[in-house]
This record gives sequence, C-alpha cells and structure tokens, in this order.
Amino acid sequence: MSHPVPHYKRVLLKLTGEAFCAQGGYGIDFGVVKRLAAEIKEVRDLGIQIGVVVGGGNIFRGSVASAKGMDRVIADNMGMLATMINGLALQNALEEDNCQTRMLTSIDIHQLAEPYVRRRAIRHLEKGRVVILGGGTGNPYFTTDTTASLRAMEIGAEVILKATKVDGIYDADPMTDSSARKYTQLKFMDVLKNNLKVMDAAAISLCMEHKVTIIVFNLNVPGNIKRVLMGEAIGTIVKEA
Repeated sequence: MSHPVPHYKRVLLKLTGEAFCAQGGYGIDFGVVKRLAAEIKEVRDLGIQIGVVVGGGNIFRGSVASAKGMDRVIADNMGMLATMINGLALQNALEEDNCQTRMLTSIDIHQLAEPYVRRRAIRHLEKGRVVILGGGTGNPYFTTDTTASLRAMEIGAEVILKATKVDGIYDADPMTDSSARKYTQLKFMDVLKNNLKVMDAAAISLCMEHKVTIIVFNLNVPGNIKRVLMGEAIGTIVKEA
C-alpha cells in the first residue's frame, strides 16, 4: 500500500506575530507556540525542508508606532528585534520537541543567532534542520512579508505558506462582513488590482516576477500545515495561470 507523498520538498512558512499568541491576545502564549512547533516538526519529519520567517506584531508594530509619531527607522528597528524574540521562543519549543533548528538573523546579534548567509541557510535545510529567519530584511521600511518573498527566492523554496487567522483570501474582511466571498485561486495581478490585503504589494510583486506560489490558509486549525503540504485543497492559492 503506497503512502501519500508531500507535494513540496522545500517550503517557506511565514508566521505573523499573531501566530505566537492566543486569538485576540498579545505577547507570547507558550502553549500556542508549543502546538505550532509540534506541527512544524511533523512536516519536517516527512522529509520536507522548512524555513520559517517570523513576524513581531504581537510584541511591537513599527508601522503603528511610526503613525503615532515615532521615527520610522527606530520603530522598524524595534519591530525587527521583536521578530527575534518570537524566533527564540519558537526555537526553544522546537528543540524541546527534539527538532534540530538553526536561527539566522539579518541583524547582527551574534550571541543569539547566526548571521543570515544564503548558502549557510540552504546547508542547514539540507541537513534536515528547521531554519528560523529573524530580523526581517535587516532594513527599515520593509515588512516581514517582503522578507518571506525574498528569502523564499534565495533558498529556492517551491512555495510560500502564508499562515493567517482566516481560511484564505476574501473580497472583504470575513470577520466583519458575513457576505465576504472566499477565493480558491487568484493570479498575482488580481491581488494587486483588487488591493487584497494578504501580503504587501512589494511581496506580491516579487513573487509574481519570480513565479513563487503563495498558499494562504488558517493556522488556527490544527494539522493545516501538513494538509497544505500534502496537497489538500485548503485556503487560497496565488500563482500565475
């Protein structure tokens, strides 16, 4: 009897800061992080190479602070530090579950993580380690969505998994509009034209130019990461026709 085979060999998982706290909460919920780590380990154990880009919005949002008058560069630097805190929490949970990891960072914090070097990241993936990518791009004015697109291309990921709190992309906010319609598949240009708020325009444009598929799905449903990678029709797929 044949066993199902994963549809992808190397993937980039994008986690927002909200993934690290209870729904509607703030900060880090270690029970949530432990469940998240177990799901990541489960797909790693299938032989899938997985890189994880982490956000920091559960701790600090640079764009919000900037809108309230803080210097944008300082605010974004604080946001990049927040991603490091989340990355360390995820690394700890994975290693407590006997899953080897390496944390790489775009900002220089050598006491906490290795500097991000593309070849080093790929080598860690090839050795079966989960690679956690913190610090954003290392530059202000760029979101962690853009980081995810950039890193996916650099490490040769076949797909970006955009984990969210809803089960795909809608034409309106399904949390506030009961008539919101869900898309099962979209082209990159449709996302840009309709200003669908799944990832920022820079991230979508990068993926469109380099033909990197994005799958948007609900992280709050246990087992969804594995289901997506095994080819189940979950969430919304964004790709070229």
